[in-house]
Amino acid sequence: MKMLPATFTLSAALALAAPALADKAPPEKAVSLSKVVAEVEQRPDFQFIKDIDWDSDGYYEIEYQTKSGGEVGLKIDPLTGEVRR
Repeated sequence: MKMLPATFTLSAALALAAPALADKAPPEKAVSLSKVVAEVEQRPDFQFIKDIDWDSDGYYEIEYQTKSGGEVGLKIDPLTGEVRR
């Protein structure tokens, strides 16, 4: 029965640590987010941006809707502004 409090404590610690991992900021020499967004807006069939996120792996994640109704997800290198594969 003592496993329950230990399991709860471990779960709570992991839940609190996860947001801290996502708090890494883009590098100092990163391309500005406004420039990245402007370039995404110039893509063929672009309609609107649905979501922008800074990933803890070190890149911008942008999801946008196309005029034809599709969704596109991009990972953008913060130092070059280029799409990562």
